[in-house]
Amino acid sequence: MFVYADHAATTRMLPIAVQAYTKTADLIFGNPSSLHTVGQRAQELLTSCREEVAAILGASPREIYFTSGGSESDNQALLSAAYAGAKKGKKKIVSTAIEHHAVLHTLKKLEKEGFEIVLLPVGESGIVSADDARRAIDRDTALVSVMLANNEIGTIQPVREIAEICKACGVPLHTDAVQAVGHIPVNVNELGCDYLALSAHKFGGPKGTGVLYARTGAPLSPLIEGGAQERNKRAGTEDLPSIAGMVAALKASVADMDASCAHLRKLQRKLIEGIEARISHCSLNGDRANRLPGNVSFCFEGVEGEALLLYLDDEGICASSGSACTSGSLDPSHVLLAIGRVHDVAHGSLRLTLGAENTEEEVDYLLEKIPYVVQKVRSFSPVWRDLQEGKRKFIL
Repeated sequence: MFVYADHAATTRMLPIAVQAYTKTADLIFGNPSSLHTVGQRAQELLTSCREEVAAILGASPREIYFTSGGSESDNQALLSAAYAGAKKGKKKIVSTAIEHHAVLHTLKKLEKEGFEIVLLPVGESGIVSADDARRAIDRDTALVSVMLANNEIGTIQPVREIAEICKACGVPLHTDAVQAVGHIPVNVNELGCDYLALSAHKFGGPKGTGVLYARTGAPLSPLIEGGAQERNKRAGTEDLPSIAGMVAALKASVADMDASCAHLRKLQRKLIEGIEARISHCSLNGDRANRLPGNVSFCFEGVEGEALLLYLDDEGICASSGSACTSGSLDPSHVLLAIGRVHDVAHGSLRLTLGAENTEEEVDYLLEKIPYVVQKVRSFSPVWRDLQEGKRKFIL
């Protein structure tokens, strides 16, 4: 059996998204910036796509900017707000220790430029405290950035509560909603954020396409120069086929969200309970309830994550040890370290992220093969041998 359980890394394009993409590429091939009829047909579709995204997010069309994906959207929001703040003498940015590297690496860049970066801790549950955010914000704060849902352990953050604090302090709030949009309800006015990033390939759209929402009045500077596209905020001819595919996938995901969430919650519970019942010395990462539907993240003691993934792949199971963006790294996940996992335990992590097309039969197969593979990896692990012989103490 083949089981794809890595939907947080990417998703298969939905048929309706493929259809929208190919139809647009074939029939509406003009440049939206051209004045002739073919170009204006493209401009009309671009305008319609912008309006549809805005309606789904609760935004104005003028607040929607099409980008290459979540990383670009995050970068543009962070740098725009930071540099605007610096002009007013504000050079402090508050974020969290579990952000995606698109945020953390941008903050590192800003730190080298003289900005003060404060990364709020998270508890064992993987959820940041709004009170910690309140204490961190002061008159020098240019921006607060808190992701809506974590890409590794799936925890959903109190963005709305933090947004209220930011508003009272007159500080803009950015949220990376790449893992959330299309999977849980997301409305920018209900959240109260000033910037929001999303990426199409996380909900059945094409890769290389995304959106930056920037509230009216929020500072926004272009990352890419060279043209007047996206109201002078993002130069380059718009990838209209991909944008059309993204909008089709977003509409389908939102329309099916209730049924999909119920299905995924059921599979998620079964998988979590099954792993805990079948494998000793393991622990669920992140909050048990306040997490994305379909996200299951575990640490197994005495296991190397890389070996675990390779043996699971041999069994036809696609999974991850954390973020796909850092899968080539041998370092333990910064998210797992932030929730208190020690290095040895963090190395033995497994992230399973289910999608709407996954079935109960596939979860049964996961529950058959994961314990078998964990036992196999432990059988040649010197760490596991030392734990069994009492030379080391169990942590989990």
